[in-house]
Formats: sequence, C-alpha cells, structure tokens
Amino acid sequence: MAERYPSGMHGAIAAGLAELLGDSVTVSTATQDQPEHGLTVELLASTDVLTWWGHATHSEVDDAVVDRVHQRVLGGMGLLVLHSAHFSKIFQRLMGTSCSLAWRNSGDTELVWSVNPSHPITAGIPQPIVINEHEMYGEFFDIPAPDELIFLSTFSSGEVFRSGCCWRRGKGKVFYFSPGDQAYPIYQHADVKRVLANAVLWARPEQSTDFTAPEVVSQPAPYFNSRPVGEEVRA
Repeated sequence: MAERYPSGMHGAIAAGLAELLGDSVTVSTATQDQPEHGLTVELLASTDVLTWWGHATHSEVDDAVVDRVHQRVLGGMGLLVLHSAHFSKIFQRLMGTSCSLAWRNSGDTELVWSVNPSHPITAGIPQPIVINEHEMYGEFFDIPAPDELIFLSTFSSGEVFRSGCCWRRGKGKVFYFSPGDQAYPIYQHADVKRVLANAVLWARPEQSTDFTAPEVVSQPAPYFNSRPVGEEVRA
C-alpha cells in the first residue's frame, strides 16, 4: 500500500479534496492511532463533513468516539463513509443493519453508473466512471433502502452493487461510496476525487446543532371525545 499511498489513505483522500475544493474548505486528517482517534470534542464541533475510511481494525475504535460522532451526525455534521468502512461501527450504528456484502479481490473492471444524474454528487462525472482494476463488491448489500441511490456499479465478472447511496439521519447527511480499496490507486482516479469533492459540498450541514435525545417525562392519557362512562345517551 505504501507505494500507492505514500502518505496513507487519509493523506490521499485529503489531498484530493484540497486539490478540487481549494480555499473553500479547510482539510485536516485524524488517524486511529492518535489519542481519541484524533476525533476530539473540539475537532468534531468545528467539523462540517467527516470522511471515514477503515479496514481491518473496526472493532478497535473506541465506542465513546463512535457515540460522539453519532451525536454530531444527528446534529447536522455530514458523513462520507468510504469503501470497507461499510463495516465501521459508526455506519452500522446509523444504518441499524449488519452492512454485510459479497466481495472478491480479483482485479475486476468496475463501471460506476450514475442512476441519478441530476443529483449534485454526479456533477461533472462521466457516464460511467471506468475503474480498470478493483476489488469486487456485490449484492446483497445489507443496508436500509437508500433515501437516494446515486451510483450503481457493474463488474466484468457480472456482479452489480449499489455503490453510491445517500441517507439523512437527524439533521445530518450520510453518503456511502464503495470505490477505494487500498490495493489499487483508486483515490488518485480523477473521477473518484470529483465524486468525493461533490459529496463534501452536498453533505455540508444545512443546520448544525448539538443533539440531545428528548427525555419523556410523562405519558398523558389518550383523549377521547366521548361521554363519561355510565352516562345515558338518548336519541
């Protein structure tokens, strides 16, 4: 992986966003080996959109950090979930499903087709995006039905996959995009970089607030428009 991503997956993703979005955004990175995985209360409070790539160590992510990110998404922070982060704790929490899928790493050609060409995430994207070699992700993908299906991938071996999906959770927007395996130079692909940049702009919060689940303090009895029990009713 080092020869394809000398500055790490996080470095390549950040560089692509900085390249395309320029001074309109401030891009920083956080990694799992940092204290609190780099996702401190202060950093998340100032984050409009968080991208999340993960692979083999999802179980080692601190539940307290997952809780913190979850609350920020409900409060309005955008979240981009990339490739194998479909198995991340935060994505499974937001989806409420296993998020499992079929996969095979055999260097298939992937065509990423836009099925919602008027959506902002597809702006400037060719039909289809051609990825010459990639890991195959296939159906069934155990996710809730997307609020918006943006991309559908087909593979040279015949499989299909819902590769770009949007949801709203609370006040936040969530986008899952599957291209991005560490064994291939996916995040150097111009069209993939454009998808991520478009997704950041789409996911920016419309309204961002701290989210606190409402506490139920009473349960009023249902109201029925009826006469008291035992009162005689005459025609």
